[in-house]
Amino acid sequence: MTRPWIIMVASLAVLAGLLLLLREPDSGSALTGGDQSGAPTVHLLCAASNRAVVDAVAKQYEEEYAEEGVRVAIDYGPSQTLLTTAEVAATGDLYLPADDSYLEIAAEKNLIDEILPLARMQAVIVVTKENPKGVSSFEDLLREDVRVVQASPDGAAIGKMTKRVLSESGRWETLDQHTMAYRTTVTDVANDVKVGSADAGIVFDAVLSTYPELKAVEIPELEPAAANCAVSVLKSCRNPQRALHFARYLAARDRGLLEYERRGFTPVEGDVWADKPRVTLYAGSMLRPAIERTIQEFERREGAVVESKYNGCGILVAQMKAGEMPDAYFACDTEFMKQVEDQFLPSTDVSQNELVIIVQKGNPLGIAGLRDLAKPGLRVGIGHEKQCAMGWLTQNVLREGGVREEIMPNVTTQLPTGDMLVNNMLAGSLDAAVVYLSNAAGSADELDAVAITDLECSIATQPYAVAREAQHPQLAARLYEAIMSAQSQTRFESVGFRWEALTAGEEPTPPTDSE
Repeated sequence: MTRPWIIMVASLAVLAGLLLLLREPDSGSALTGGDQSGAPTVHLLCAASNRAVVDAVAKQYEEEYAEEGVRVAIDYGPSQTLLTTAEVAATGDLYLPADDSYLEIAAEKNLIDEILPLARMQAVIVVTKENPKGVSSFEDLLREDVRVVQASPDGAAIGKMTKRVLSESGRWETLDQHTMAYRTTVTDVANDVKVGSADAGIVFDAVLSTYPELKAVEIPELEPAAANCAVSVLKSCRNPQRALHFARYLAARDRGLLEYERRGFTPVEGDVWADKPRVTLYAGSMLRPAIERTIQEFERREGAVVESKYNGCGILVAQMKAGEMPDAYFACDTEFMKQVEDQFLPSTDVSQNELVIIVQKGNPLGIAGLRDLAKPGLRVGIGHEKQCAMGWLTQNVLREGGVREEIMPNVTTQLPTGDMLVNNMLAGSLDAAVVYLSNAAGSADELDAVAITDLECSIATQPYAVAREAQHPQLAARLYEAIMSAQSQTRFESVGFRWEALTAGEEPTPPTDSE
């Protein structure tokens, strides 16, 4: 059979598989979200390279949650074909391709939401244990007596990756010409070598865990061809909480990742498994109005609990230095992240907030700027320098403006949060206070805000970081992603924050060391 005919036949096979996936589902099938008994079902579109792991983990999951009758329905196939299924049929709950490059494509097409990293695998040459042709190098693949098969670059992750890597080194065209046939999946390639239909192929090393008759040959030409496996929640998912429950199980260091390691993958540093995980977030008090609703939505979707502890960042830092440690920290200012940065992964700046002077409605005392806070008899409130970022920042602003010595005699109150200062203003016990703009936003009907101009030091930047010793680092990173969403940005801006996180063309990077 000529090579064009082989390619055509392979293409028809892919199309047939796709049409099978797109068929009208029977009542009670995986696509309906439950079986005939109404039991909850998670429908996973999974690359064939992950089959051995996922079959084992799904069985374990179903056994562990047998009382709930939960079922995992899995469609295996080439990564590209599964992606097309998700796009065209708009069906499925989870998508697990062989390489995260397909998740990038899925994200561009707006097909997925959360992504949970799983493991890594390496492209290698596959031969039988006996290796009668003595294949040990890339050059051996080009010998006339060596029959080579590969997975299709148009449908399978291993084929796509091999073509990309070898094209970059100028070796692809020669190997392409010498390839006897292209198969639909990586397991098809392994099977060909196993039964003797081919002498060598290119597969992911982890696939060989279920093939005791075969062995891997590592070559430098394929070293850059490493796949990062991750599972994502599809936007077509009907029950995100149930889908995320299984995805978290698959990505847990003491559940699914144990099987990934046993099967020859290199797993990421996953979360500890919990049926309903709890993640602790320390956050500056001024962030509460911006993130509280987002956290509530995150809890419902994840089936998790976020234990939020709001306080002045000076107080939070003192507690962390005394031994308390959250899973994540959202600081009011970078200065208060620096004080504990050795306990956290690198932080990411999310937003900015500026200091303002709040006065009674109509500004009856005519306060136009910092220097006016030194007027005789004025009762001024500021944040406590040791207890909150706002107080620390205020002292910097007063010093930078050259008015600290004049104003401090009028300071009658120093408190750990801006909200407490606002309450004092509303009660009439202060004439003016220095707070964040976000603190003032909720009292615009009763108080006015006076800008502090010409001083860049009056702006605070809020960073988010995940703790190095977090029990649920991936969950804490997904909380970050929720905070980075467009809907969350709108909430930040509605209460007076500036959106600092992204500039044009950039993408948010979750603060985690899982890769």
